[in-house]
Amino acid sequence: MKLSARNQLKGTVQALTRGTVATEVQIDLGNGNEITSTITVGSADRLNLSVGQEVTVFIKASDVIVGVDD
Repeated sequence: MKLSARNQLKGTVQALTRGTVATEVQIDLGNGNEITSTITVGSADRLNLSVGQEVTVFIKASDVIVGVDD
């Protein structure tokens, strides 16, 4: 598989929270880092995601928002 997204993070699925339309996927990236993605239930089913599964997260975004405390 070749993708244009260069931001690729490997991790392990820690939790899946399935809703009616979307599934929240919590992924442990190691070293205390986690990322959460919300994908459609259909996508989660097609990927056959399960807790403990090794996955790769691909990030392709046109905007990144940075914030600081006042």
